[in-house]
Amino acid sequence: MAPEGAGPVKMAAPEVLESEVTNAVTLLKNLQEQVMAVTAQVQALTKKVQAGAYPTEKVLEKLRPLDQKLKYQIDKLVKTAVTGSISENDPLRFKPHPSNMMSKLSSEDEEKDEAEDGQSEASGKKATKGVSKKYVPPRLVPVHYDETEAEREKKHLERAKRRALSSSVIRELKEQYSDAPEEIRDARHPHVTRQSQEDQHRINYEESMMVRLSVSKREKGRRKRANVMSSQLHSLTHFSDISALTGGVAHLDEDQNPIKKRKKLSKKGRKRKGFRRRR
Repeated sequence: MAPEGAGPVKMAAPEVLESEVTNAVTLLKNLQEQVMAVTAQVQALTKKVQAGAYPTEKVLEKLRPLDQKLKYQIDKLVKTAVTGSISENDPLRFKPHPSNMMSKLSSEDEEKDEAEDGQSEASGKKATKGVSKKYVPPRLVPVHYDETEAEREKKHLERAKRRALSSSVIRELKEQYSDAPEEIRDARHPHVTRQSQEDQHRINYEESMMVRLSVSKREKGRRKRANVMSSQLHSLTHFSDISALTGGVAHLDEDQNPIKKRKKLSKKGRKRKGFRRRR
């Protein structure tokens, strides 16, 4: 019985039904065969894995770093596929866009601007022959030096105090009266260490470049003074490096005096000597 209010039910042709049933049966048989084949392969693989034929644990351990590296990309792609847009905090959103380098004006507007600039330049040359040009400020502008003599002395005193606090005398006093355990190390003078580093650098350069570097007279004098200063003992009682803390005046030793440059005599005041002609 057909329900009340329903229209007439159309029945499909018997030939169409038979063909569809035949196709459905064929597809079901193919699906059943494929499922059986997959099941057989999975069972065979499971037996081999259980027997220890495939070292799956080592493979998984080797794949774990790769999985961690690709986790961010995979999560981002999945999130983009679900939401359909990239998040606002994504770092890739801040990359440079070549489209921003293009001019926002149309080609017609640019041509108009160029034509107007050309006309203004032509008229400006005629009208502003006697008028001075536009002032262009220089790139390097001199700055007024506001530091006074008192500020300069204050900076010099602070620099001397920092040097005194890091001196060898203060360091030895700190180690003497400190409760910390004594640190034993190879004690070398700073200038000796620096000199050995410079010598090693010079040797490495000469050996690598196959050249012999010349030593200047100033360098020879500096090395000689350094050797004399390290060998003499008369400077043991000089505490010029902590004079900023004691209120004394720092003085230079005889070996630390700077080299005085010889004054070059100008040739203007000289007179050329020669024989006088007898009259």
